[in-house]
Amino acid sequence: QVQLVESGGGLVQAGGSLRLSCAASGRTFRNYDVYWFRQAPGKEREFVATINWNVGTTNYTDSVKGRFTISREGAENTVFLQMTSLKPEDTAVYYCRARSTNWGTTYVYWGQGTQVTVSS
Repeated sequence: QVQLVESGGGLVQAGGSLRLSCAASGRTFRNYDVYWFRQAPGKEREFVATINWNVGTTNYTDSVKGRFTISREGAENTVFLQMTSLKPEDTAVYYCRARSTNWGTTYVYWGQGTQVTVSS
């Protein structure tokens, strides 16, 4: 069983920056795709960014390209989301997700989320 814990959220003014962390306990992120999703009040949860731990390839939703960077650094159990030039519309609860497929079985784990609030 993998437990994911997000941290780093908070209140920031528009134009500011935050760095979110997603830490895994119980195992490493090796062989996983790790995602950041977000959910704003009254809206569906939406994809933000993803990284493949093994090869480091990344992908982003269009609205955050050039402003957010997903990365894996150091120990094999932490993924970061560096957010810059934040906008009020980035306000949401940010969730980390880890996904892996092994021998035909897909494993998906979610964190509890961390609140990001961007004031105008």
